Amino acid sequence: MVSARGLDVLRVIVQDYVATREPVGSKSIVERHSFGVSAATIRNDMVLLEDEELITAPHTSSGRVPTDKGYRMFVDQLADLRPLTSAQRQAIESFLGQADDLDDVLARSVRLLSQLTNSVALVQYPSLATARVRHVELVPLYATRIMTVFITDSGRVEQRLIDVVEPLDEVFLGEVRAKLNSALTGQSLPEAADRLASFAQIFPVERQAFVGKIASSLVEQVLANRADKLVLAGTANLARTEQDFTGSIFPVLEAIEEQVTLLRLFGEMEVANGSVSTRIGRENAEFGLEETSVVTGGYSSSGGGVSRVGVLGPTRMDYSNNMAAVRAVARYLSRLLEDN
Repeated sequence: MVSARGLDVLRVIVQDYVATREPVGSKSIVERHSFGVSAATIRNDMVLLEDEELITAPHTSSGRVPTDKGYRMFVDQLADLRPLTSAQRQAIESFLGQADDLDDVLARSVRLLSQLTNSVALVQYPSLATARVRHVELVPLYATRIMTVFITDSGRVEQRLIDVVEPLDEVFLGEVRAKLNSALTGQSLPEAADRLASFAQIFPVERQAFVGKIASSLVEQVLANRADKLVLAGTANLARTEQDFTGSIFPVLEAIEEQVTLLRLFGEMEVANGSVSTRIGRENAEFGLEETSVVTGGYSSSGGGVSRVGVLGPTRMDYSNNMAAVRAVARYLSRLLEDN
């Protein structure tokens, strides 16, 4: 068992190592922090922490650095989620509040989060497991061109352009629009795809080729909406922390490029709306990310379900700041998307 003072020593070792990237010794702890005990007493505490495999010596006669287990204890028991500054909160509200649509707000979210944390920021598009069709729009652009617009209740918008042979009959186009919305609004994505497969058959034979082209476009848009995807920003931040990795950072970069890998990792991190979850070091080994830590939070949209936003970086990261930033952005995303 680690004593209360031992836990405090672990806390300052993590904080000082994150701040300086230098191993932390007992003398520097006494000089920097008010423990009210001698360096010898702190050394004894550090011996106990090392016995518990919470800290380790990277070199002979050096100070100590946290292990993955030490970071885990820090996060689970010691990390204070210090609140963001008023300037940071205002930056979040101002920057995200200027977004025009879902794509824009998610792109802005990862850009801002990467700046707040100096890490790779990731956001998952709103969960599509419960997404339903909100509206379908058919917009005549030219005499032989239509834009199909497919909107879900999670905020996703897909657009396609269709070229047709004959000049548009806008009255008939309005009829198709009305019947599409009657058939699809409120339906789940699989249900919408099923209905679209036979939608053209309810029209006269001479109109079925025209309607079928619209239905095929909408099926493609439904399938695009069913594919989970991530938005990323700040990958260059990894290059700035390359010395925190014992080998090359290329395996990490390759894992980041494989969105399927990150989506699997996100899927294993249980989060509720407004909460924060972490995976540290070797806990990510099966994903090829054993030298990284991931912090994720959950956000919701009007379509229901919880999606994830988070950051990825080396295990030597500022967990308190990063967890607070992820939680703040997740909460603001929920508020913004649920209101709109």
